[in-house]
Order: sequence, then structure tokens, then C-alpha cells
Amino acid sequence: MKLFNLTKPIIGMIHVAALPGTPKFGGNVNAIIEKAKSEALLYQSLGIPALMIENMHDVPYLNRNVGPEIIALMSVILYEIKRHVELPLGIQILAGANKEALAAAHSAGADFIRAEGFVFAHVADEGIFSSDAGELLRYRKQIGADKILVFTDIKKKHSSHAITADTDIVETAKAAEFFLSDGVIITGSCTGTEPSLEEIIAVKNKVGLPVFAGSGITAENIKTYHEFCDALIIGSFFKQNGKWENPIDPERVKLLLEKVK
Repeated sequence: MKLFNLTKPIIGMIHVAALPGTPKFGGNVNAIIEKAKSEALLYQSLGIPALMIENMHDVPYLNRNVGPEIIALMSVILYEIKRHVELPLGIQILAGANKEALAAAHSAGADFIRAEGFVFAHVADEGIFSSDAGELLRYRKQIGADKILVFTDIKKKHSSHAITADTDIVETAKAAEFFLSDGVIITGSCTGTEPSLEEIIAVKNKVGLPVFAGSGITAENIKTYHEFCDALIIGSFFKQNGKWENPIDPERVKLLLEKVK
């Protein structure tokens, strides 16, 4: 299965610096934009075939409720990257601000979003998330953004799934497919933790959607996950010392790409 005309693309994560109004904001908007743009250009020069931006430094996250200052700057950053790199480009706005991410992607000419809380309910560290699939895809139609793909987390990391403990990940994936998801993302329990290979294989065998590994991919396990996944989202491993908050380490990027080749 191909995405963006690519076979099993690796999506490199750009963790945008803390944005205005958040506790860790450093006070310089232009520096945030330039840093994100330089990371995009670095990824492109190293051979990463697709990119996604995320406001992961904006801790603590709000529950599906971000201010216009966040949406505006994420849109500007996405637009600036789109102007300077020739790669498929996506966005996630934490936490669960899926409509806002869709609006930003549409205004910037991006290609996809990563959406939390698309089907079923769960308890995240920001609070309770309920399904927003119906509202989100109606909004996509209303603004004429049908070409923007919506890739959706299922049984996502940093969350308790006790509410849906009687619904396994395969049934959750089937629900996402029925609710018109463009692809499902499977993660480990937290950032940097690899997902269950058994769950990935089970979902691949039962749904016709692209299946993504959304956390914990490294040079050591890339061959295994690359065999069974349609795409891999990689952030932590590409950073210095394998820590998501650090700068990109070109040698780690090269090492992983060599393993794939």
C-alpha cells in the first residue's frame, strides 16, 4: 500500500518549540519558525521522505482546546515549511485539537493530520476524550479540505483505555475504518515506547487501512516494523541521545535509513 506515492514512508517529527502563551514559551516567535524550518530542511537533505510538525513542547496540554495564538503560529510554521521543502507534510496539534489541525493544514497546503480521539472514548493525561469523527469529517467537507488525509490514533499512548477494555484494538480499528479514517496509528504506552507487533499484525489482517507505527521505532527494530507497517512516524530516535526534546542528530537519521535500505 502506498501513501503520498511512497512505499512505506518514514515520517520525521518536528517538535516545534513552546508556543506563545504556554509555560515554556521563550519569547521569540521568529526563532520558533526558523528552527522548525531548519529542521525540515535538514530532514529533507538526509533523505527523510515525509514530515510532520507537532507542538509537543506546549506542556501541560489543553484538552481539545487551544487558543488562536497556537493555531495561527502552527499554520504559519506549516506554511513556511511547505514553501521550502518538497515533501508530504502533516500536523498534529496537542491535545486532540483535530479541527484546528485540519484548518491549519488546509490553510498551509499540507497533506495530512494526526488525530487523537477519533473513535471511542479514553482517559488521557489531559482528561476524558470522546469520539470526534463525525464532527471532524463534516468540518473537513465544509471547508473543502477533502484532500487532507486524517490518520487516527487508536488505543493511543499516554492514556487509560479501561472504558473500552471490552473492545480490543482490532475492533477499534474496524470502527475507525467504518468512520472513514484514512489510516490508523498504533503506539506503545508512551512516547519512545514501541507498539505491540502482534497488535499491528492483527489490525493489518482485519482492516483495509494503512497501518502506522506511531512510537518507539529505532535502528534496532526498524527492519521488523518496516516489514509489517505501511508507514512509520519517528521522532525520539532521530534526536540526540534518543530524547524527543533534543535537536536532530544527523548520524542517527543516517543510521536508521541505512537499516531500511
